Amino acid sequence: MTDTVVVAHELSRSFGKFVAVDRVSFEVGRGEIFGFLGSNGAGKTTTIRMLCGLLAPTSGRGEVLGLDVGRQPAAIKRRIGYMSQRFSLYTDLTVDENLRFWGGAYGLGGQRLAARADWAVQAADLAQRRRTLVRELPGGFRQRLALGCALLHEPPIVFLDEPTGGVDPEARRRFWDLIDALAAAGTTVFVTTHYMDEAERCHRVALMHAGRLLALDSVPSLKRLFAPGTVVEVRCSRAPAALQILEAEPAVREAALFGTVLHVVLAEADGASVVQNRLRSAGFEDVSITPIEPSLEDVFIHVIAGEAVAGDQWSVSRGQLRTVAGDQWSVAGGPAQPPSGNPSDHRAPTTDHRAGGRGR
Repeated sequence: MTDTVVVAHELSRSFGKFVAVDRVSFEVGRGEIFGFLGSNGAGKTTTIRMLCGLLAPTSGRGEVLGLDVGRQPAAIKRRIGYMSQRFSLYTDLTVDENLRFWGGAYGLGGQRLAARADWAVQAADLAQRRRTLVRELPGGFRQRLALGCALLHEPPIVFLDEPTGGVDPEARRRFWDLIDALAAAGTTVFVTTHYMDEAERCHRVALMHAGRLLALDSVPSLKRLFAPGTVVEVRCSRAPAALQILEAEPAVREAALFGTVLHVVLAEADGASVVQNRLRSAGFEDVSITPIEPSLEDVFIHVIAGEAVAGDQWSVSRGQLRTVAGDQWSVAGGPAQPPSGNPSDHRAPTTDHRAGGRGR
């Protein structure tokens, strides 16, 4: 890949016997929006913290902007922007005071700081709120301000760890408009998310589960993992009961519940009639089957079903892939959390969200 700015090679991190990130390898190019997609606890935050120089790898190698994450973490922190899951600006300071504080932490001053602060408030649509205390801002404005603070020093790459959690859909859309503009101007954006619509806006997406990287490609290429015509939507009454029947049907490769409907992956493109006849013979009279374009949820379930994770980590079988709830994933049948005594979300204790910033 030309103009590569991030390299991970067999990057791993363990907490005691628990493997949070298991030998992940990938590269990210300049100006790319690179999405890390996975359910909570997949290892996304641990990976991003290693790349930001906040957490040392147990093994493997990582480079950001040509700097080694294990040997040069301080240099990495000075050159990147980082926005963590936890909102970490100072809520008892105003918008302007936060901008001046973080600008000073990044070594900005005078006219350059003033110019960059003006850019940040314009980008975040906060020009009329510069003297407002951050705690009084709506969630979407807070997130945009945090992004502006992370970009004050014009870093060539910014790491965003689930940056839109807890904000409304319109605020999420506006936030992603900023991300698109950054990438168009040449900034690399490395973003973790569990929202499907956000992943669709990434240039490439890495699918993470139980610490392992299961697939990596553009969204259209990931959807082509399925043969044409093999993904269908099944509508019927008593969908959970229908799911149990289809899980034992040889013509069905995979099946999952999406709200009140089923998404079914057929073994062959002409298997829809087999599914319909099977359900009708079981007493389902209102069966409707429609071919659909695979969603990223379908892709995610598909790659998990093909990856049996042994040992202390999650083991997912066809019968365990039951529910996709709302915008997030729920995988039934596996433990809700990693083994007792290990970090519940695959990450080390949190420090301040700014690279080079002080702990809070």
